[in-house]
Amino acid sequence: MIDNPFRENSNRLRSVQTGLLTAMLIVFCLIPMFATEYIISTLIMMMLYAYLGSCWNILGGYSGYLSFGHAAFYGIGGYTSSLLFIKLGMTPWLGMFAGAVLASLLAFFIGLISFRFKLKGVLFAFITIAFAEIGQQVVANMQFFGGSIGILVPLRGNCYSIYQSTDKSFFYYVILIMLTMIICVTKFIEKNKIGVYLVAIREDERAAEALGVHSNLYKIYAFMISAFFTALGGTFYAQYFMYIDPGLMFGFGGSLEAILRTIIGGAGTVWGPVIGSIMIESLSEVTRHLLGEFSGLHQAVYGLILILSCIYIPEGVATFLIKFLTLPFSSKRQHI
Repeated sequence: MIDNPFRENSNRLRSVQTGLLTAMLIVFCLIPMFATEYIISTLIMMMLYAYLGSCWNILGGYSGYLSFGHAAFYGIGGYTSSLLFIKLGMTPWLGMFAGAVLASLLAFFIGLISFRFKLKGVLFAFITIAFAEIGQQVVANMQFFGGSIGILVPLRGNCYSIYQSTDKSFFYYVILIMLTMIICVTKFIEKNKIGVYLVAIREDERAAEALGVHSNLYKIYAFMISAFFTALGGTFYAQYFMYIDPGLMFGFGGSLEAILRTIIGGAGTVWGPVIGSIMIESLSEVTRHLLGEFSGLHQAVYGLILILSCIYIPEGVATFLIKFLTLPFSSKRQHI
């Protein structure tokens, strides 16, 4: 029997990665037991942006179609669950899926228009921004949605069944579960036919279509999946802060923040959004505390670090780390 060193090294690397990820998950599960409220709040926001970045990554990272209007789906999720809760008494645990379905339908509509007319690049980015802006204006000018003032979600007690708690640890574990879920979904997509087709579309869409890939169909699939999970994140935001308004939910800033972290971490990779969010949130907090007395200076340092990351690690931090981790397991081909 001929030993295959590449298979052996691959299995060994996979074991190491599994061990590291298991250890990290255990550590994250234990953090609320000894961490301060400030640390828990910081980690919640870090995981929320990692979650939103992972949702965007399914479309923007794997297919290469850069949507700058994911805030539309985020806003739909937050407003739908909140209005159903306030006006009909429906628990947000159910309302969030109603919002996710509506967001998926909107993604289907946008995708049908965009992909039918072969919109890509800047044109596709503009049409997604346009729909987010339309959503913001509609919500801001209709009293049914609370107008420009927004909606204050009523606190009805520490009741997990209605997605409410005054204990931040509850929301910490909710977003940890959501982040774990979207990572598993992304990993599943990457390892299956849809992921292979999306990457082929990103690299050369015409060549993929020539080989029989129905590009429009798979792009719409990716768009709808991305929108569905993004809307769930909108519900989390609404229940965590208990207040939403058009600017917070439909604004361009939220979409840009998630995209930025994903690109820095490594778009088109499973762990890129997570690593990017950890890196940026940590840098943001450290620079803000060290340079907080100099108003605005911490943001300049923060921006400089991001620019350097884009210049020297253009493929993303996640790809760089993967290459670094595989070095100890690399071996020369053995001829027998």
